[in-house]
Amino acid sequence: MAILDELMRLPGAMAAFEFRGSGELLEHRIAYPDRINPATLDLLAHMCSANMSIAAMQARGWEQVTAMSGFYPVQEFTLIGFDWSVVVSALRREQHKRVGQSNLPPFTGVVLANESADYEAAFALLEHPEPAA
Repeated sequence: MAILDELMRLPGAMAAFEFRGSGELLEHRIAYPDRINPATLDLLAHMCSANMSIAAMQARGWEQVTAMSGFYPVQEFTLIGFDWSVVVSALRREQHKRVGQSNLPPFTGVVLANESADYEAAFALLEHPEPAA
């Protein structure tokens, strides 16, 4: 998929992946198999799915309890680790939900090495996944 290839061009990109809401890893690219492998990426996809679910529950609860808005739906998040971090987007899924489509696209994520990560570039690409002409 083109978005995964584009994500792999980001500074510090170690892996790019897509996964279902259930956490099932669908497709991936890995740049450094000695640092991250498909089994680790599968576990990461499940963890990201769980984190998106928990974040959505917290955002919905916060909006209901405080009457504040703008927290839900959760569209993107970053999980910062010691050596590498992951940026995940549900933006394409939310766009499909808004227009009433039931066949939702997968979540998209990129694993970045912290020493060279460009989080803003990752979010910009995930927000506008079509490559520039």
